[in-house]
Amino acid sequence: MKVRISNGIFMALIINMVYSKAIGLTQGAIAREVGGDMWISTILSSLQGILMMLLTIYIIRKSPSLNIFEQSGFLLGKWFSKIICLLTFLFFLGASGAVFTTFVYHLKDYFLPEAPTLLFVLAGFLIAVFALYHGIEVIGRLALIGVFFIILLNILIILGSISEFDIRELMPLMGNGVIPDLWASRYNNTDWAMATMMATIILPLVKDHQTWGKSGALGIFLGGLFVVLWPILEAGVLTSEVTGQYIISCMQMARSAEIGLFIHRYEMIMIALFSLSLLTQMIMTFYCATVSVQSLFGLKSINRSIIPVGLLLSAFGYWIVLDHHRAIIFIETDWVILSMSLAVGIPFLLLILGVLFRRKFKKHKLESMEA
Repeated sequence: MKVRISNGIFMALIINMVYSKAIGLTQGAIAREVGGDMWISTILSSLQGILMMLLTIYIIRKSPSLNIFEQSGFLLGKWFSKIICLLTFLFFLGASGAVFTTFVYHLKDYFLPEAPTLLFVLAGFLIAVFALYHGIEVIGRLALIGVFFIILLNILIILGSISEFDIRELMPLMGNGVIPDLWASRYNNTDWAMATMMATIILPLVKDHQTWGKSGALGIFLGGLFVVLWPILEAGVLTSEVTGQYIISCMQMARSAEIGLFIHRYEMIMIALFSLSLLTQMIMTFYCATVSVQSLFGLKSINRSIIPVGLLLSAFGYWIVLDHHRAIIFIETDWVILSMSLAVGIPFLLLILGVLFRRKFKKHKLESMEA
């Protein structure tokens, strides 16, 4: 029996895939490029993310029972499908570098600087592998809890920083111009790219394909709404100049927040509420990479590929995070090129092929209705 997940879980997975890296690593990169307009770039990125999610859903909904690998094979045969599998695996291999950087630098740099990097990478590997053996439904329930924690974290960070907020730091609006702000949104685009590429794989598992578009667009919208709060507060409290000086700007934001006389170590609260969302992002990165390998080699189940794929992704993540300079260069250059090329290129390629072979889809739909 095929596993099915609800549209609510689908939305929760999107939010978790967008959120963690976007507030952790992305805002510092945007601040270094456009300063106080970083929140505008984030909004522009969210709008682009909604469009790409709707395009992805439109493509998959042409044959709702087939994921991107199965649809590729249906259109142009087995070898074309294997190429798409390999490219998708490369995407999530690159994503693992960004996710491990977010995970390790939050914990190691701010809490346990003396602990070996391997300890954090091993912890991420074990948690992700354990979750994958329990299946997508369990991961989806974790994502729902993760969304609750995200909402709670955002409320607390507002309460803890609003007294220090200076709206004048957000002025002038679009001081850099529209084009520079739009160009800087590429850093945040890599975050929604993980969500749209995930959707190409898990959409056939989501119930009621008629509401996919609404769920997908709303997931990106809410994810963007939760994220954009951070650059607004960082610009108004820390200033964009200070934000741009940090790799993990959100932790510095958390350090500056406090409520009353007792709650001062906000970074402790942040990690407690932030970790589940971050782990969900890591687990889904492992899951999508594993499904890619399963489809590439024609395996009946993902179980045989979970550990080998997990080891490969963890090894790559370990190599990236060992050097802070290498990690930042990868995230701000190589990862942007890789993720945007594949997250935009693959759906558009499938869209063009779908137009060329639309008769195949009509025939497939008729056969499905008759069955």
